[in-house]
Amino acid sequence: MSERGGSSGGTTARLLQRAAEDGGDSERKSERPREPWKGEYVKSIVYAGLDAIITCFSLISSISATTSSSVDVLVLGFSNLVADAISMGFGDFVSASSEKDVIIEEKKVTEWDVMNQRDKEQTELVKHYQALGMAYNDATMVVNIFTKYNDILVDQRMAADKAMLPADQEVKPWKNGLVTFASFILFGSTPLLSFIILIPFTDSDSVMFVSACLVSALALALLGVAKARIAGQNIMISVAVTLFSGAIASLSAYFVGWLLKHMAGLES
Repeated sequence: MSERGGSSGGTTARLLQRAAEDGGDSERKSERPREPWKGEYVKSIVYAGLDAIITCFSLISSISATTSSSVDVLVLGFSNLVADAISMGFGDFVSASSEKDVIIEEKKVTEWDVMNQRDKEQTELVKHYQALGMAYNDATMVVNIFTKYNDILVDQRMAADKAMLPADQEVKPWKNGLVTFASFILFGSTPLLSFIILIPFTDSDSVMFVSACLVSALALALLGVAKARIAGQNIMISVAVTLFSGAIASLSAYFVGWLLKHMAGLES
């Protein structure tokens, strides 16, 4: 009986040990999620690049539907590219400047509220933390600590009441605009590269247009990967969505160009 009991106890111990090892292995196998790409200008580069490629290739598609001249494609393509890049860069500069100015002004208002209506601001912050799931006593203790530091209390009220983070004084709106402009020019010129590279080798506009399609698809795929890394999305889905959006835009532009040429009396 003792041997049988000892054997049973030993088996149970081994099973428990194996279960513990399996549980430890499963915990070790659980990988830490990948962090998204970080960088002050990464998003501006990627999203301006995506917009540039789709816009420029859509223009090429519409021109190719109405004319057979590669010279027209290059002239109109580059002139439109520069104009759009300036517009995008200036727009980014104005947007970043306005956002920064709004945050600074809102911080002044919040600072006044904290200094002149301190009890009310503390009460509102306690209610905010309670809404997030914090117990009343814990929320009160945290807010009481924050009241010792005016800057932290102001920042917390801005985040809770206005969903605003403090303005980063190191951010330079003109740099955002310049990066957007450069990214738009760089990536937007890729669909035109096939025309430039192939001019010495072939006179076929069809070959150049097909090459532009392939180059644009490759550039969109690469930026789709970058977008997935930034947003933490599935890479295959991001690439597919990016290529699909580019295809829809270019096909629409080509169809409109063809329609105007053949059905609206605009044939040359």
